[in-house]
Amino acid sequence: MQQERLQKYARLIVKCGLNVQKGQEVLVRCGLDQPEFVAMCVEECYKLGAERVKVEWSYMPVTKLHYDHRTLESLSEVTEVEKAEWQRKVDKLTCTLWLDSDDPDGLNGTDSEKIANANMARFPIIKPYREALENKYQWCIAAVPGREWAQKIFPDLPCDKAIERLWEAILTASRVDDDPIAAWEKHNAELARHCKLLNGYNFTCLEYKSANGTDFKVGLNPRGRFAGGGETTLGTKIYFNPNIPSEEVFTSPLSGSAEGKVVATKPLSYQGKLIENFWIRFENGKVAEVHAEKNQDVLEKMVAMDEGASRLGEVALIAYNSPINNLGILFYNTLFDENASCHLALGRGFNECLCGFENMTVEECKAAGVNDSMIHVDFMIGSADMSIVGVTEDGKRIKVFEKGNWAI
Repeated sequence: MQQERLQKYARLIVKCGLNVQKGQEVLVRCGLDQPEFVAMCVEECYKLGAERVKVEWSYMPVTKLHYDHRTLESLSEVTEVEKAEWQRKVDKLTCTLWLDSDDPDGLNGTDSEKIANANMARFPIIKPYREALENKYQWCIAAVPGREWAQKIFPDLPCDKAIERLWEAILTASRVDDDPIAAWEKHNAELARHCKLLNGYNFTCLEYKSANGTDFKVGLNPRGRFAGGGETTLGTKIYFNPNIPSEEVFTSPLSGSAEGKVVATKPLSYQGKLIENFWIRFENGKVAEVHAEKNQDVLEKMVAMDEGASRLGEVALIAYNSPINNLGILFYNTLFDENASCHLALGRGFNECLCGFENMTVEECKAAGVNDSMIHVDFMIGSADMSIVGVTEDGKRIKVFEKGNWAI
């Protein structure tokens, strides 16, 4: 892979993604797969004036050993050191970059119930820190190739060739061209245009249908708004892009307003396990039934993590004719697959999708219909024949999607 293109990608992630400001602290979370690229990102942070950059390395085989051998009590503990680290993030509003390269099957064979119970025990302790940070700091999720991930996507290629192909796909999907930052400025403007169109209709609900069995209706929040692309932090007013790549226009639906069946069109990688060929049925706004041909137990535990895990926190619209989908690659990775087609998310909603959220408390946002949960898990439902109809307050039915693509 050409070093010049990788340098452009690192600069894009740090400048356009995080938008690191002079004197800020940065945390980089990553695997051991691409240390040279991690170093590029760290250098770019310092070039922009970062005061301190900390790198937290992880290695999925070691993570698996922890889950296999530690007790539930040990896994559930939030140590005083961890609490201090969380508090520092709150105090410093630490910019956080996640470089994802995880093996989609990396935690196969682990005890799903043990992992779920440990996460449920830790969540109430961590939640206040997360709420104190919400919408106040810059963060970005991007990706680099991992060996196992690359060979999962390209099983017929030698490892080095598979990694090269995955690098090419990542850079293409992320718009790393002659001037990536200019390309993202143009892309953000296009996403903003779609948001303006959708928000002008004030839809009360969206109705989805596909030949695969999706027949679904979701209620939208009367105070809600569609968003997409870059975001602006509260207080400091710093513009950043939380996902690179991103093709979605999204909103948080009205919590507890969903009816019908949705059929997933791509596998879901959740906690190192692939959930495949699954569907979910909603009644009275909550998950009433799930079915998966592979890892159904993982899906069942996911929707039972807490009260909000069985309700929707996000509705996202992406054209089937999207640049990522047109690559013709199943990534087995939510960052890419969610941006290849329309998706929904179970669990936590986005306060920033409420008009006036900046003057509301977290509790007021919940009371206004934003779902709350310890999880936020996207799953893909877009298809080539999907139709989506928006219903306005006066009962007009507007075609939003037809044959999988924008109709507005």
